[in-house]
Amino acid sequence: MKIQHIFFDLDNTLWDHRKNAYLTINSLFEKEEITLKYNIDFEEFHSVYHEINEKLWEQIRDGEIDKDYLRKHRFYDTFKRFGIDDLKLSMFFEEHFLDKILNYNYLVEGAEYILDYLKSKNYTLHIISNGFQEVTERKCILSGIDHYFNTITSADSVGVRKPNPEIFEYSLDLSKAKKEESILIGDDWIADVVGAQNFGIDVIFFDVFNENPKQENLKVIKHLLQIKEYL
Repeated sequence: MKIQHIFFDLDNTLWDHRKNAYLTINSLFEKEEITLKYNIDFEEFHSVYHEINEKLWEQIRDGEIDKDYLRKHRFYDTFKRFGIDDLKLSMFFEEHFLDKILNYNYLVEGAEYILDYLKSKNYTLHIISNGFQEVTERKCILSGIDHYFNTITSADSVGVRKPNPEIFEYSLDLSKAKKEESILIGDDWIADVVGAQNFGIDVIFFDVFNENPKQENLKVIKHLLQIKEYL
């Protein structure tokens, strides 16, 4: 059976979360004069934040922590690494981060082109994201890509995250798609590739960090435009 439904992961697959987060944190950092007050270099701070945040999202994905824990700790733990134990400051960053990140809506290179291309070939497009529901929808709207998608599924609305099969089940039900006519495109090896394979749908791995997985017959792309080689 021919592929008809394409499910995209959102963050770092289409919406450039890394770049948008970097710009947001940089603007908060400057506004609060963190370098001046605490003598912390922004690039160092961002690199520590990135490492802590990635780890926390892995723990959320694996069900070890919830989103409240992540929200309380990502900036708190980062500041603490620089010897600043200040919950008020870190929560100020957290609240303003979620608010302000939507001022930046850079897409991953080639995103709009490939969405236009897939639409022109009459594929039905969907989003399936581990992000927070309200944020996921606003990211799509504010970056101007919401009109491409028939359905948008966020982990919050299901109560579980990828790679849990329930989120795939929910998303396919919502879109009235059959497994054999569906494919997922995403950048997270565990959440997207392992999740899709265990659920029983085809997958394209967007290998942004050149992990070069050695799995036979795996569809891999390094740039979104390479999707044209498969669809």
